[in-house]
Amino acid sequence: MTVDFSKMTKKDVGKLFDYASLAKDLTEEQVRKGCREAIKYNCKAFCFSSSYWTKVVKEELEGTDLLVGAGVGFPLGQQSSAVKAFEAEEAVKMGATVLDNCMNVGNMKEKKYDQIKQEFKDYVNAAGGVLTKMIIECCMLTDEEIKIACELCVETGIDYVKSSTGHYAGPTLEQTVLMRDCLKGTNTKLKVSGVKAPKPQNAYAYLMAGAELIGTQDAPMIIDSLDLMRDVGIVPEYKG
Repeated sequence: MTVDFSKMTKKDVGKLFDYASLAKDLTEEQVRKGCREAIKYNCKAFCFSSSYWTKVVKEELEGTDLLVGAGVGFPLGQQSSAVKAFEAEEAVKMGATVLDNCMNVGNMKEKKYDQIKQEFKDYVNAAGGVLTKMIIECCMLTDEEIKIACELCVETGIDYVKSSTGHYAGPTLEQTVLMRDCLKGTNTKLKVSGVKAPKPQNAYAYLMAGAELIGTQDAPMIIDSLDLMRDVGIVPEYKG
């Protein structure tokens, strides 16, 4: 479903963004600061790369409607299904309310569809009812592989197909439209990550193309740019 910016205030727009902190040298002080920024900008979630920061993030987001977003198999996705399931279960026990898992791209390249499908099922079961996302790293996939990945996510009940980890190239606009069309009429939504510069223009273009959520380390900057994007005609004016 395409976002209708004409009916969205800046606070509303915040819910179109997951604020991510994925640096290798991330500190607790940075995590806590990021959580406070995510609350200020009314983001959908604060996301991080594993279960490690879950308790800290849960503490900071307590009493808000923001989701606690832990990564699983991040960023390569080459762990065994059992290891990914353990990561998911651990994160949920610690307080995660949404999970971002990484598909094994090599398995997709080798057409090991049954293995991928079983891993997706194991992941959904391990999540125990919390929101699930699957990162397919579409910059490494052909259009046909993107379509198959989307279909497998739908079939196994994953809540979001996510384009990218952000560690590699993000999706093209064409790939975003392809994913949107593959997911149309299903219960699986589309999240885009890996937004490249100029980030404000690209992020809003992805949303207008059919993404329902953007994951980015620059969420505050992109949300702050909303008025400028409206002024230059990239995003429709607010009409209430």
